[in-house]
Amino acid sequence: QLQLVESGGGLVQPGGSLTLSCAATRDTLDYYSIVWFRQAPGKEREGISCISNSGGSSIMYGDSVKGRFTISMDSHKNTVTLQMNSLKPGDAAVYYCAAEYGKCYSGSFAAKNMDRWGRGTLVTVSS
Repeated sequence: QLQLVESGGGLVQPGGSLTLSCAATRDTLDYYSIVWFRQAPGKEREGISCISNSGGSSIMYGDSVKGRFTISMDSHKNTVTLQMNSLKPGDAAVYYCAAEYGKCYSGSFAAKNMDRWGRGTLVTVSS
């Protein structure tokens, strides 16, 4: 079964940038959508970005990150990257990548729809 491992979290100052990676093993990403979620203490898990190549390329962003974050997929490396720019204290959270069979759609940001999850990587935004 598909396994996902996140990396790249850390401490960054407000206004800074950070790049997260989600490496997939044991299956190809060709048939999955990969969604980045984040969860801050005391808050619900929030879907922020989705990418898929299944049935044609598709990318989605949540309103909270649109224009600041960029998602991309390297099919050869079986990896999805989330480039995060102009980070704010409100972006601090544990970031998870998750997979659902099929392409991105209106339900991709619902955590209950995901088939596989990584363990998460912590992003701290502080001066």
